[in-house]
Order: sequence, then C-alpha cells, then structure tokens
Amino acid sequence: MTENAPAAQEPPFRAVLTPHRSLGPKGFLLLMTLFGAVCFATGMVFYLLGAWPVLGFLGLDVLLLYVAFKLNYRAGRASETIEIGPRALTLTRVHPSGRRETFQCSPYYARVHFHEWPDGRTTLDIAAKGDRMALARFLNDAERRDLADALEAALLAARGGPRI
Repeated sequence: MTENAPAAQEPPFRAVLTPHRSLGPKGFLLLMTLFGAVCFATGMVFYLLGAWPVLGFLGLDVLLLYVAFKLNYRAGRASETIEIGPRALTLTRVHPSGRRETFQCSPYYARVHFHEWPDGRTTLDIAAKGDRMALARFLNDAERRDLADALEAALLAARGGPRI
C-alpha cells in the first residue's frame, strides 16, 4: 500500500443493536442453584409427609425455569448492524439461529419510517424503492425513538446535507 492510497474507512454511522439481558451467567447459576435448593428442600418435606408426587412437580418447575431461561438467552443472540455511508445503507440482521438477513440501498433512496401509536408503542422501519425492513424490534420505545432521530441525522449527513 502506498502512502497516497486511501485506507479502508469505517462508515460514518455504525450502530450495533443487541437485546438487553439483565441476568448474566453468574446470576443465572446463582438463581438456578437457590431455586433448585428451595424446591428440593420443599419437595423432601412433602415426600417425608407422604405426598411424594409433589417432589416430581417441583423438579418439573426447576426444569421448566431452566428451559425458559435458555430460550431467553438464545433469543438474546440476535443482533442488528446498521451502517450508513455516502454510497450505501446496509442493515444486517443476525437471527438467534445464526441466519443472516441483509438489506442494502442507497442513502438517497432510504427513508426512515417511525410510527408512534396513541398508546405510546412505536415501530421503526427503513424503506427504499418499495422494499421495507423493520428494525430495532427488541428495543424499548424510547430507545427506538432515539435511534430514529440518529438514523435521520446520519442519512442527511450521508446525502451531503448539513451536519447537526
């Protein structure tokens, strides 16, 4: 590479969106240990009193809670990456299964569609030339509103408009 050759540049706007998970792996282990211990102790009391089926149902509770958390963590592997440069807007969605979905268009044709319902719910889409892709479904309404504002500003800047 020569000194005069331009280096590969990051797009002017790049956002990586991931779902929030408030309980980390250590917290999950602690929760499951405590819940399992309480269920086991309670089940043993019922077992000693002669109500042995209760022990099995409490074990089933522990199993169902474990499965629910594992499914929740699997859904947390989803992500969306939005890149806006002077030549392209690229939205890449990675599903929890690992499948990738890409939406690409010129920033000159891209439009941000933000809709707020009367009850406060919001939706956010990017549309271009008849194609439309919803994004940020796992964000809360305030975060989605902020993202819509940031996308509008980034698209304006990518089109060569004033930077605010």
